[in-house]
Amino acid sequence: MIAALAFLTIVGRGQATGPRAVPWFPVVGALLGAAVGGVWWGSEQWWPPVVAGAIAVATDLALTGLLHLDGLADAADGLLPPMARDHRMAVMSRSDVGAFAIGVVGTVLPLRVASFGSMAPRVALVAALWCASRTVMAVALAALPPARPDGMTATFRGASPAVPAVVGLVLCAALSVPDPLRTTAALAGVVAGAGLVLLLSLRRLGGVTGDVLGAAGLVGETVGLVVAAARW
Repeated sequence: MIAALAFLTIVGRGQATGPRAVPWFPVVGALLGAAVGGVWWGSEQWWPPVVAGAIAVATDLALTGLLHLDGLADAADGLLPPMARDHRMAVMSRSDVGAFAIGVVGTVLPLRVASFGSMAPRVALVAALWCASRTVMAVALAALPPARPDGMTATFRGASPAVPAVVGLVLCAALSVPDPLRTTAALAGVVAGAGLVLLLSLRRLGGVTGDVLGAAGLVGETVGLVVAAARW
């Protein structure tokens, strides 16, 4: 579990990671989501909903060390513009950001804040969505080819997609009990949003990278939050 925490959060950074971390992704996602949801709930006791929502988003960014946000920016610049495959990989490895990154990040972050701010705090909902996004990451790491043979995702080769999938399903089902209709619909949004990012990467890169996984997780969570914020 420490290896999964080290890979997905700021906790335990510097620890070696690899296939043994993958089954723990859903558990770490649920814990991370519960922490974000708890901060969301606590913040709304003191501030207006939109401020509480912004604090929840900031908490998520702090706990993940902006790792997934950086992946979203890099993936946007590499996957969305028209260019050759080799050039896409080079663009994603650069430290600067382009117009596509600015546009996507500038859309995703406000959507997350607005979604949080338009709902009553639901800790279990956030835990379920964050669990689902990390489950998708884990399954993608284990089941999809790496875009680079020597890339970060290649270090997880040999992991089984079945274990994290089962763990994620069980956890998400348990976390859906307090609000089953809203949570189930939002979970479907996570899978759809993340799946579209992964499909685009397969089409344009021939595999996945760490940046793509981070982007898939953030996009999936954001779609899930938007679905959950609908007027049910």
